[in-house]
This record gives sequence, structure tokens and C-alpha cells, in this order.
Amino acid sequence: MEKYKLRFISLGGVVGVTKNMYVYELYQDETLKDILIVDCGVGFPTEKELGIDFLIPDASYLKDKINKIRAIILTHGHEDHISALPYLYQNLGRPPVLASKLTKALIENKFKEFNERPNISEVNYKKTYRFAGFEIGFIRVTHSIPDTMHLTIKTPVGTIYHGTDYKFDLTPPYGPLPDFYAITKAGEQGILCLISDCLGSEREGLTLSEKVVGATFEEEMRKTKGKFIMTTFSSNISRIKQCVEAAVKFNRKICFLGRSMKENSKLASQIGYLSIPFSLAVDEKNLHKIPPGKLCLIIAGSQGQYASALAKLSRDQNLYVKIKTGDKITFSSDPVPGNETEVYGLIEELIMKGADVVYPDITDQLHASGHANQEDMKYLARFTKPRFFVPIGGTVRHQRQYQRLMVELGYENNQVFTLGEGETIYFTQNKAYRGQTIETKNIYVDAYGIGDVGKIVLRDRKNLASEGIMVAILTVDNQGRLLTEPKILSRGFVFEKEEKVLYHRAVNELQRITKPKGQRGLNINNIRKQAVETLENLFLKERGRKPMVAVEIVQI
Repeated sequence: MEKYKLRFISLGGVVGVTKNMYVYELYQDETLKDILIVDCGVGFPTEKELGIDFLIPDASYLKDKINKIRAIILTHGHEDHISALPYLYQNLGRPPVLASKLTKALIENKFKEFNERPNISEVNYKKTYRFAGFEIGFIRVTHSIPDTMHLTIKTPVGTIYHGTDYKFDLTPPYGPLPDFYAITKAGEQGILCLISDCLGSEREGLTLSEKVVGATFEEEMRKTKGKFIMTTFSSNISRIKQCVEAAVKFNRKICFLGRSMKENSKLASQIGYLSIPFSLAVDEKNLHKIPPGKLCLIIAGSQGQYASALAKLSRDQNLYVKIKTGDKITFSSDPVPGNETEVYGLIEELIMKGADVVYPDITDQLHASGHANQEDMKYLARFTKPRFFVPIGGTVRHQRQYQRLMVELGYENNQVFTLGEGETIYFTQNKAYRGQTIETKNIYVDAYGIGDVGKIVLRDRKNLASEGIMVAILTVDNQGRLLTEPKILSRGFVFEKEEKVLYHRAVNELQRITKPKGQRGLNINNIRKQAVETLENLFLKERGRKPMVAVEIVQI
């Protein structure tokens, strides 16, 4: 008799919240037969990871298994669920991709930057799709972006309910209600395991409807005499739509700032998800012609990203618009865990510019979470009636709180599996147990490449940002003797004109170590190493700082 087992692997989306990527492996008699991938998103760098644009999942485990990958399913269009796919698609063997209408448009647009067209199809919710040993069903749910889906994944072992980011919104601003019939039907047919969003597990009650934010936009816009500026995630089409509707009501011209915001709003308009009257649309270059009280700007940068449109606005780096007293800036999103410092730092900068800044901490109903609160989670558990649970999309504390909630519903602790990145769970019929951990690492993406930004590079970038850099140029002969006085340049360390004594001492130290000591020949590396160590020790002793020291030796 054939024996099947299913293995679930998280390559992201647990502990760190973002960088969602989940792998399902189906085994038959200990032989790996089929692989299904759900989501493939980016992670966002922390303050420690200077110069990093984002992180992508480490998919190296799949490198020798691409002939087993049957499909990739994208549950919704947020960056942390889709945006790593263009970087990994070729290495995953270019399998079929399934997505909803809006998600398909968003991911296809991202692939254009790579001059590549993915093999992607729009799902039909009335159909089930078979990929070898997996049979996939799609269920409509509500989130902070339209066209979000849950999945039923039927296998010979049992059915998994993959419940990614969601909330039960009964008055969504766009799109249909959650399909409660399909959810409860799946539960009646039997669910082996519920893989569930857990980010809101610390919040009591039901999640607020997205629609309450529209009323808040109207109230805040009514009180604003200057420019009304709203920032949120650029993929949050529902939030953008409500801000546009408020602007139309008050006859304010609408302008989008930031590359991602411009692209996503354009895509949403093209597929009928966002309607902007032609008479109210204005180009960024023409903003100076419009009275501030007649403007509504929708701008990217709600997470405090240094290079975002909002951050540039705070630094007066936008050529066409400046922040002035009377302007109101509304943050219509919560900081992603780990981004709090950047977000609140940006808020401080904007306030100092004279703007009236409102954000969820001080204004009610400015942001409605897209994630389930405790009661939403309990409803989903009751509807699906699973045997086991795996919380995803949250930090360790969110996973633990989710486990407590399920225990309150009568389940045992050992029926709820909390995972770290790369940890695995095996499922057989009516049984689940932990497997070996898959080794993963952070894969960084910056402007110059993928995965080649190691710890040393990150350390150097951090050191440059906090301590500055000092460059010494030595011109020597073939015996290592100085031909001219060493030249020293610095940036971000000390102001040279005010530190003549310090620089004079540095020059003397360099002259001392480059005097011939009877050695034969010239060892450039030894001179450079000794010069770096000497200068680092000098600056640390004299100023208590350790700038990055670079020594360039020119031999004549």
C-alpha cells in the first residue's frame, strides 16, 4: 500500500512577518513527487542593514528540485507576498503562476523591469485546479487590498486550508464580501491543518471595516486648509480609492508621488479598480499652479523608507512641491514590526517642517488593519474545524498569542505548531510532527546585485554612517620611502580645518612607519596594514571614534 506524507516548509513569513514564501512537498513512499509554492515576497531591511533595498527568501533549498515544482500561487498583491518572484522565477524553473485579477496585473508589471513575461493565469473562483498531487481551490476573503484569496490544498494526506492575510470585513470599500459559504463548506469536508495569519492575535474583538477610514479621510480633509497628503502602502488600493473619493467630494486635484504609487494607481485604473475624474488629475510638474487648499497628494513612504517620496519631501528634495504650514500629512498605515524607529523619525521631521501630522497613535480610525483580530481568528477556526494549526505572518509573540487563543477554543498546545524560518512540519493522515530544519540565510538586494551583500559590507556601511571615512594617500619609491608628505582626506569624521593638530599627528605617524628599516624590497600590503592600524588607534585614542580608514599607496 502506498504511503503519502506532506511536508510544510516556511522559507519566510514567520518570525520576521514579511518575506512570505511557503513550500508544500508531497512524498510517496519516501520519494519526493510534487512541490507547490505559495507566495514569494520581499522583506524590508532594518536600520542595521544600511544600503539594502530589500531582502528576498533563500530558495537555495529548491535548487536541485525545480523539476518537482508544479505551480506557484500568489494569494494577494502586497509586496511582501509577490515582489521576490521576478528575482527567483528563473531559478525556480518558470512554473505556472496563478493569481487573482489585481495581483496578476501587479506582478506582470514587476516582471516588465526584467524584460520577462511569466507564465501566469488569472484564477477562476468557481474552478479547482489540479497540479499533480495537489488540488487547489480558491476562496475570496477581504484584506487591505482587493482580490485577496485563501486556498484549500487537497492532497492524499488531507486538506490544508492556507489562510494568508485576511480580515472578515462585512462592508468592504471595494469587491465582494468574504465567501463564508466556501469557508464553512471546506470545514464540513474536513481540514487537516489551518495555516493562518496571526499578526493581529494580540488585538481583541473584530477588525474594523476598511470603510471607516474613508469617513476619517473626509473629516480630516474638511479641516485642512493647505495640502492634504496621505501616505500608505502603494499596493493598498482600497485605501487609495477611499482617499481619491474624499478628494473628489471636496474638489481637490489629485496627484500621486513615488514610483510605486504612480505605477500601482495607474494599473488599478486600467483594470477598473480605481476611477479618477480627468478634470481632477494633475501632473507633479504642475502642482505649483494649484492653490494648496485644492490639492490632495497620495504618496509612497509610509514605512519611513529613506529613499521614498515622502522622506524626500521631508528633506526638501522634491522639485515641485514643498511642505508648508497648514499642510496636513496623514499616515494611514501602522509601522511594520521593526520599522517603528524609521516611521516615527520621519513623523518628527515632518512636524518640524511645520506640517500637521496625524497618525494612528493619535487619531482613531485613520487606519484599519488588514489583518484579523482575535475574534476573526476564532471565527475562522470554528468555520474550518481543523485538527492542527500553524500560525504564519507574525513574530514569535504573535504566534504564541495565537496558540493561546486556540487553547481557549479547546485545542491542545501540541495541536498548534509555532515555527521559525526554515522549520518544517510533516503531515500524514490525522498526524503531524516536526521535521528537520532547512538552513536559510538572508539574501540581500541592493542597487548593484542580489545576495552579494555580506556581513562585512553591512558592517562597513554602518561604520561609514556613524563614524565617517578617512583616506590617506602615500607616494613612495621602490624602497617604501615617502617622496612627498602624506595627504589625508576625510568625510563625516572631523572638520579638517579645525583639527590641524590631529592631522599633523596623523602625518607624523605615517612618516614614522614608512621610514626604511633595512628591509629589502617593498611590501605594499605590510605598509598599508600598518598604516590602517596606526591611524585607527590614533583616532580612537584622540577622539573616541573609529572611522573607516582607507590607505592608498602610489609607487613611483
